[in-house]
Amino acid sequence: MSLNSTPSSERTHIGIFGKRNAGKSSLINAMTGQSLAIVSDVKGTTTDPVLKSMELLPLGPVVIIDTPGLDDEGALGELRIQKAYQMLNKTDIAVLVVDGTIGMTKEDVKILERIRAKEIPYLIVLNKADLVKTQTPVLSQMQDEYQVDPASVLWVSAAAPSGTADDIYQLKERIAALAPAEGPARPIVGDLIQPSDFVVLVVPIDKAAPKGRLILPQQQTIRDILDSDAVSVVVKENELKNVLQTLGRKPSLVITDSQAFAKVSADTPTDIPLTSFSILFARYKGNLDTLVNGARMLDRLQDGDTILISEGCTHHRQCDDIGTVKLPRWIRAHTGKQLNFEFTSGTEFPAALDRFRMIIHCGGCMLNEREMKYRIRCAEDAQIPITNYGTAIAYMQGILERSIQIFQR
Repeated sequence: MSLNSTPSSERTHIGIFGKRNAGKSSLINAMTGQSLAIVSDVKGTTTDPVLKSMELLPLGPVVIIDTPGLDDEGALGELRIQKAYQMLNKTDIAVLVVDGTIGMTKEDVKILERIRAKEIPYLIVLNKADLVKTQTPVLSQMQDEYQVDPASVLWVSAAAPSGTADDIYQLKERIAALAPAEGPARPIVGDLIQPSDFVVLVVPIDKAAPKGRLILPQQQTIRDILDSDAVSVVVKENELKNVLQTLGRKPSLVITDSQAFAKVSADTPTDIPLTSFSILFARYKGNLDTLVNGARMLDRLQDGDTILISEGCTHHRQCDDIGTVKLPRWIRAHTGKQLNFEFTSGTEFPAALDRFRMIIHCGGCMLNEREMKYRIRCAEDAQIPITNYGTAIAYMQGILERSIQIFQR
């Protein structure tokens, strides 16, 4: 992703689901006008979910998700189907592609039920319309047997040489119509500051920092400050004290990377509000109250408890990685208990959570809001306390109450 691109976590995610050879890949290529997906008569060409960020008019910036066939076979096929179902957790709009020459099958019905249960807006695309002499029997079956509203159905010929343009134009218009109406903009920090305010951002530069750029939460926070007509001052943690003394006026807020929380708290006068990027994103994409309450579980852990530490992205781990090294070390020191840790990253998030005593999640900058809230709901349904990195760190360092005070005004 370039610095000029809309982050994938802020794009509408369109999931394309269906059986093998229903025409999912042909449909994606027709929608995008590009050969993004491999098209083949061989069943099972798409073996893993493929996510592609792009502009799709009239919707704008989107992520297209191409998924494996829902009728894949064998042990490996079952894992591929599971991956396809996992993609529902990040899908904002679902497109179910059905082979129009066959009609709805049990695999189509099963995922449609899951889509409905998750309240995901959806469109059923009956593909291969050019090969169907009469559409009535298929439509009648869908309406009578599966209570499908005809308004949720569209016939297309994704791979046909003629008539495709109008089909695909209608498809994109129908998908765009399913996009949720834009409500008030969700601010990261904009509702906490006023125009012309100074906001100091503390950004440590260590081995884990990406070379030549800032990490996504830092970029997004700076943009939100600019959109609020305020001023951002970016410093490293060892320069904060000097900057606060020479700034000429008191900043309205100091925002820090969670790993520098202790030093930044010590260097920031108590009359200046302080929080972290991770806590801001707990509010922006999740549920801050739930994550704050989850952090208090750290004082109730017992020997032998297992903690899940989950990250929303995959990256090369450094020797002192925060998720797999630093957090376990800090938690053991804080609790004095013999604890077990399990780790997941990317799209992996356990379906069964009952073996965990608590969950500590990253800030979720690479996950869209739907998936982050899904993971929090999973924990709540299983009655497993959940928190995130920054909230947990602030709690263990005794500065959580100070870090959330600005939200309680």
